[in-house]
Amino acid sequence: MTQIFDNPADFADEALDGFVAANRGYVARVDGGVVRSTEVPAGQVALVVGGGSGHYPAFAGLVGPGLAAASACGNMFASPAAGQVYRVARAASSGGGVLLSYGNYAGDVLHFGQAQLRLNAEGIETRTVLVTDDIASAPLDQIEKRRGIAGDLTVFKIAGAAAEAGLDLDDVERLAIRTNYRTRSLGVAFDGCTLPGADAPLFSVPAGQMSLGLGIHGEPGISEHPMPTASELAELLVTRLLADKPHDAGSRVVAIVNGLGTVKYDELFLLFGKIEKLLLTAGLTVVEPECGELVTSLDMSGLSLTLLWLDDELEQYWAAPADTPAFRKGSMAPRAARQLAAADAEVTSDVEPPSTAAAELGRRAAAILRQVRDVVVEHEAELGRLDAIAGDGDHGIGMRRGVDAAVAAAEQAAADDGGASAARVLTSAGEAWSERAGGTSGALWGSAVIAAGLSLGNRDSYSGEDAAAVITAFVGAITELGKAEPGDKTMVDALLPFRDTFLTAFDGGASVAEALAAAATVARAAADDTAKLRPLKGRARPLAEKSLGHPDPGAISFALIAARISAHTDSRLAHPEPAQQGVQA
Repeated sequence: MTQIFDNPADFADEALDGFVAANRGYVARVDGGVVRSTEVPAGQVALVVGGGSGHYPAFAGLVGPGLAAASACGNMFASPAAGQVYRVARAASSGGGVLLSYGNYAGDVLHFGQAQLRLNAEGIETRTVLVTDDIASAPLDQIEKRRGIAGDLTVFKIAGAAAEAGLDLDDVERLAIRTNYRTRSLGVAFDGCTLPGADAPLFSVPAGQMSLGLGIHGEPGISEHPMPTASELAELLVTRLLADKPHDAGSRVVAIVNGLGTVKYDELFLLFGKIEKLLLTAGLTVVEPECGELVTSLDMSGLSLTLLWLDDELEQYWAAPADTPAFRKGSMAPRAARQLAAADAEVTSDVEPPSTAAAELGRRAAAILRQVRDVVVEHEAELGRLDAIAGDGDHGIGMRRGVDAAVAAAEQAAADDGGASAARVLTSAGEAWSERAGGTSGALWGSAVIAAGLSLGNRDSYSGEDAAAVITAFVGAITELGKAEPGDKTMVDALLPFRDTFLTAFDGGASVAEALAAAATVARAAADDTAKLRPLKGRARPLAEKSLGHPDPGAISFALIAARISAHTDSRLAHPEPAQQGVQA
C-alpha cells in the first residue's frame, strides 16, 4: 500500500516534481510531463512516450539521450489529457517530426490521437506506433487489439536509438512498428495494487493462487492457477510466448523479466536463470537481456516476461547506448544543458493577430458554446440516468464538466487583447473540454471542437462554405479517433446523418440556418432510433441486452446540442447584429 503522501489527489504531480528534482541533469518539467534537459540536435525525430503515472520507470524514467525525448504523464493509471500530450510534444519537437508511442489503451489512444491531429494541423509531422505486446489480451489474429505492457521498453528503446542515430521519421516509425510486431509479453500477479489513499487493492488473488495475464493498471488476470514453483512458472511463461512467436522469428531474442512492484530482485534473478535455460534448450540465443523493475504497477506483487525476436537491424539499435534516469546502456558523451526558457517561448510566440472577421467569428463561437453549455446543464440529470442503464452514469456530469471548462476558456480567449480568432477560441475550448471532462466523450468532443476551429483558420472573410467545412472537420475528428461505425450504438449514429443531411441541403441551395434545422431534426430521429441497437463499442458493450430499448446517451446529447445550435442560429438571423466585415451568415 502506498503510504507516503499529503493529499492523494496530488500524488502523481508531486511525485513527478520530486522525480525531476532528483534528475535535473536528465529532465525538466513542462506542463503535462517532462522533456530532456539536455540539448537535442536540430532535425532529430522526437520520440514522445507516455501514459498514466504509477508505472515508474515507465514513462518519465526513460527520457534521455538514446531513448525518449519527452514523456506525457497522466494521473494515477490514467491517460494524460490531449492538451498535455500536445504541449509536451511541442516542447520536445526539434524539427524532425514527432513519433508518439504508448500502450494500446482506449483513453491513451483517444487523447494522444487528438494531440496528433492538432500537431499535424500546425505543421509538426506526427505519427503514432501503439505497443501491443500482451498475448493474454487478444489472440494472435487480433494482435492490433492487444494492450501494451512491458514491451513498451523494447519499442521505445529501438525507436529512440534510431532517432538518436539521425534516421528520419519514416525509418524511426518503420523500426518501431517492426519491433512491436516482434515483441511478446505475458504477466502474472500474486496480489493486486492499491492506489494512494485507497483502503483496498484494485483486485486480490486468493491465497495459494496466481493470476495469469494481468494488466498494469490494476486489471486482474484472465484466469487463476495454483501457485507454481519457480521452474513451473518459467515453463509456463516461456512455453506460451514461444507458441505466439512472430511468423518471421529468428533464433536471437532479447529476454526481459520485469518486476511489477514488490517482487524482490533476488526472486527475479532466480526466475531469469530458469528462463534462460529454457530459451537455450529451445535453440535460442539470448542477447543483452534485462532483469529488474522496468514497467511497474505501484505495489503490485507480480512480474512479466517479454521476448523480442531480433533481426540484424533491430539488434543494432537495441545494443546502442542510452542514458536516462532509469535505463542506461553503454556510454554517451555528456550533453550541454538545454535552454528551456527559449524553447517554452517558442510554443506560444507564433499566435498571429486575428483578422477582423476571424475575431468576430471567435466571439460568435464563444456564444455558441454558451448555448451548448445551457442545453447540457438543462439535460445533465437526464443524460446521467440514461447512461446509468448500461454504463457508469457519468455522461451528464462529464459533459457538464467539459463544456463548463470549454466556455470559460473560449470566453477568456475571445476577450484577450480585444479578441482572438475563431480557430484560437475553439482550440482553447477543445483543449479545456478534453482536460476537464476526461474519458472517451471528453477526448472526442475536445478533438472535434479543436478540429472545427482549425478548419476556420484566420482569414479575412468567411461564408457558408466554411460552416460546411466546420461540420466536416468536427465529424471527421470523431470518426477518425473513435473508430466507431454506424450501428455500433454511439454518437456516430446521430452524427453521420446530421452531417450528410446538412451537406445535402446546403449543396442544394439551402441557407446555413435551413440546412442546420434539417440536419438537427434528422439527428434527433437517428438518436432515438439507437434504442433499437445493441452497443458494440464502449463500456455499454458488455451490457448489450440491458441497453436494448434505450437510446445511446452520446447520440442523444449530440442531438440536443445540434437542435440548440440550430435554434440559436435561426434566432440570430431573425434578429441580426450590426453587420461585421467579412462575416456572412
